[in-house]
Amino acid sequence: MERENCWVWFKGSMKEGGSWKGGFSYKKDGNPGVLIQNPAYVNCRVPDWRISTTEPVDKYKGPTIPENSSWKIF
Repeated sequence: MERENCWVWFKGSMKEGGSWKGGFSYKKDGNPGVLIQNPAYVNCRVPDWRISTTEPVDKYKGPTIPENSSWKIF
């Protein structure tokens, strides 16, 4: 199982835009997506496109969501 540090994209609210937050680690296993962990948050599984293994240059520019992503809501 792979475990590394990462940045995670949080969408924000209807009034505020999203941003990248650091301080997370992630694990890849045989299941879809990645398991993210941070002491201040509940562990959860997110799609691969919601994490970045390098610090984003613009912390307010969202990730590119794959067109046929099964995790895409809108």
